[in-house]
Amino acid sequence: MPVKYSETFARLATGELHDVVKAFAANPAFRAAEWEELTTEDNPYRRPVRPDDLAWLDYSKQMPVAKALKLSALLGHRMLRNVYDSELLFLPPSGGVDGPAATDAATFYSEENRVLGALAAPVLEQHLFGLLESERKPLAGYSQDQVVADIEAYHERRREESGKAFVAALSTQDRRASATFTLLQLSAYLPASRMAIGRAALGEYDAEHPGARITLLDDYRTWAGLHDEYRSLLEGAGLRPTTGAYWQLYLGTSLARGNHLHWLSRNREKYPEFLGALLHHGIDQAVTAGRFADVFEDGLGVRSSLFDHLGRDSGHLRELADRWVAPLSRLYGPEAVGRFHNGFVDAAWLAQLWDEDLAQQLAWADDIPLHQKKAEAIHRYIEDNGITVDLDTFVESNEETSTTHVHDEHRLVMIEKGEMHFWNNVTHKIDLHEGDKVLIPVSRLHGSTVLSGECTYHQPIIPEEMYQRF
Repeated sequence: MPVKYSETFARLATGELHDVVKAFAANPAFRAAEWEELTTEDNPYRRPVRPDDLAWLDYSKQMPVAKALKLSALLGHRMLRNVYDSELLFLPPSGGVDGPAATDAATFYSEENRVLGALAAPVLEQHLFGLLESERKPLAGYSQDQVVADIEAYHERRREESGKAFVAALSTQDRRASATFTLLQLSAYLPASRMAIGRAALGEYDAEHPGARITLLDDYRTWAGLHDEYRSLLEGAGLRPTTGAYWQLYLGTSLARGNHLHWLSRNREKYPEFLGALLHHGIDQAVTAGRFADVFEDGLGVRSSLFDHLGRDSGHLRELADRWVAPLSRLYGPEAVGRFHNGFVDAAWLAQLWDEDLAQQLAWADDIPLHQKKAEAIHRYIEDNGITVDLDTFVESNEETSTTHVHDEHRLVMIEKGEMHFWNNVTHKIDLHEGDKVLIPVSRLHGSTVLSGECTYHQPIIPEEMYQRF
């Protein structure tokens, strides 16, 4: 008797799903970064994932909300983006057929990677996006009018809010560094979201959903026509437009926003949810375009015309709902209106998480001296009071590199012997020498490279209560 697909998948779920993810992450193009690979401007296929960390992470289970900014989320979204991008065309900037880019392209586009990616994608999607259901606040009802009224209220609220990330970027001491990092986050999700829209446009469904395909194609065509403006914005910041050029500096929440649209557009059964998320994308783009433009003009001295195009409202919300939602109800039944709203509120939740994450990252990265002083004070407090805390010790050799990551708890970095570069932005690196200390709060993105022949350093884990004291 043949085994049904659903039974096979259920059997995998008993313990083999994480092994599929580990096999996918073992692709040489996803290996841990080396010292010369902090950025990869000439290699769109080189996507460090930190595969060794999968030995103690578990992607076979749904991620709890409390870990949405932690390591399994960051690495999970890195891997999931690699799945999605391996289905799209990227070319090396040099156009050469030899060298590292060609080697990584061969494995990035290999049949093995496609097969493993197809198996890993639903595992990662369930792990990363399963939490969204629990975060939705239900409406009193899900008629078309009720849903549209809720979306209109959200739109008005977003127009009035400045956004924590934009306030933080305009409040830092080093505005250029903050603007650059903010631009890196935009580059992590804006092109990806447009490619997801282009993917969704493929198919033959004009008779069943009139005008939808043209709307999606027009959106993607508009984005393709803005390539020069997008490239000029990046070049104005001293950056390259190569996909994944600054892979290690993308926040997990930035990757998540692009991945969410990819997930919904790639899984065709989620078409109502995709259209809801797409409507949120249009609203978010319209209300943030001017704020992005202000941050980049303030920090980079660049006022890009790109945001003149992105800041245009895509149309009246009620008109969009009439055009999109009414046909969905006929095609999928009355529950399609609720599904449309689910896609919208899920995208809104991810956008809010991104806003808070970026604001915290910018504030921390802008005041490393303060966090060095806090590290000294915390270490002194531990020593003076004879407090025992968990401690990790590392001994690394010259040029050994720690791929950027986040910690699931507050940590100190204390250099006992040797030197390293500590980094959290493409703009500069921070020198740490013997005796230096720095506090890394939970979920803050960073990496390091050893400069001396050998470097010994310790990472005491700081309990939340102690962290709050300082």
